[in-house]
Amino acid sequence: MAIVTTDPAWYSPVDPDRDTAPLLDALHRRGARAEAVVWHDEGVDWAAFDVAVVRSTWDYAERPGDVEPWLDRAGRGTRLLNEPELIRWNLDKRYLAQLAEAGIAVVPTTYHLDPDHLPDALAAHGAYAACDLDAHVVIKPAVGAASRLTGLFRADDPAALALARAVLAEGNTVMLQPEVPELSAGAEKALYLVDGEVTHAIAKGALLARGGGLLGGVYEERPVVVEANDGERAFAREVLFAVGRVTGVATPLYARIDMVDSAAHGLVLLEAELFEPALNLHLVPHVTELVADAILRRV
Repeated sequence: MAIVTTDPAWYSPVDPDRDTAPLLDALHRRGARAEAVVWHDEGVDWAAFDVAVVRSTWDYAERPGDVEPWLDRAGRGTRLLNEPELIRWNLDKRYLAQLAEAGIAVVPTTYHLDPDHLPDALAAHGAYAACDLDAHVVIKPAVGAASRLTGLFRADDPAALALARAVLAEGNTVMLQPEVPELSAGAEKALYLVDGEVTHAIAKGALLARGGGLLGGVYEERPVVVEANDGERAFAREVLFAVGRVTGVATPLYARIDMVDSAAHGLVLLEAELFEPALNLHLVPHVTELVADAILRRV
């Protein structure tokens, strides 16, 4: 089987792939033939693998034209986990609108494709937050990873409009969201599910600096294991159930459900990561065993 990654040299020293090595070790201990395979390597014969588990393909947003052809090519050769149709759906964060329509509480989000409408859209956020002179807005692309082209600005900051236009210039969709103070304070939780069961929860801390850029100047998650309460666990399962209703895809091998409990909006979904979320297996070694067993059940 293949554990699908990207070139080892691509990973940052502050954001390495900590999942592949322990997962391969767990699979090897179970007698499985498994190896790490670079997703965009044109020389790979995907038919040589009985299953390919998509894991740390984190450079996909830098190679947008390669993703669909790869999904087609690899999907014809072997069984991809998670499934290609689920990955395609999950690549574009406009899936959040579909989940909202399905009854999931989602952080308020608007989507924009017209550069002429961006000033009015930002002004609307400014008017919405007029009672809070320190309120900010999040600008991000609908297709992207590692907070690329993402920023946290006052709505009337010219840099906010410039970033939104940069997103559109790449052929992407602009997402606008109000700042959630609890999120900026590092209260986001990521709940992980393997075969539909919650295995662990991680808090990674805040990433965005007010006024633009990343805290510390680089993308660096600071994951720590945290407890998830019953309400958060139920919400994660509810989100995954809604994903199944919307996509028609059965329970995925893995999922990461990002959420925050906010005074203004309650417990809301930030993202449902079904493509290549870091599982942070180095912090929860017992989960490595669960993932390996779940993979082998699907072979």
